[in-house]
Amino acid sequence: MYVTYERSRGALSASLHGEIDHHSVQSVREDIDKTILQERPDEFKLELSDISFMDSSGLGLVMGRYRTVTGIGGTMSVVNPSANVLKILNMAGMDKLIKIEATERKSKR
Repeated sequence: MYVTYERSRGALSASLHGEIDHHSVQSVREDIDKTILQERPDEFKLELSDISFMDSSGLGLVMGRYRTVTGIGGTMSVVNPSANVLKILNMAGMDKLIKIEATERKSKR
């Protein structure tokens, strides 16, 4: 798994690519937190359209970034999760805490 970033006027988007599991999540989590704390965005978007698999460590990744962003006064949304990832997020109740949105952007797969 790896992450790419896009920046635009106070907003930061992190696009995750690959599979989110307990083997891959730690380095990406650290990189995202470092970037958030350096840039201090007003709005943070976690783009999940290129995630082919997510286990419970993915829920921890999403929740932890939510805490990091709200801790600096920002807002967060999850963008374009696949149907399977959306199902996991909804089952965990994250849709009640974090805005989940779909955009016109399509997966690069």
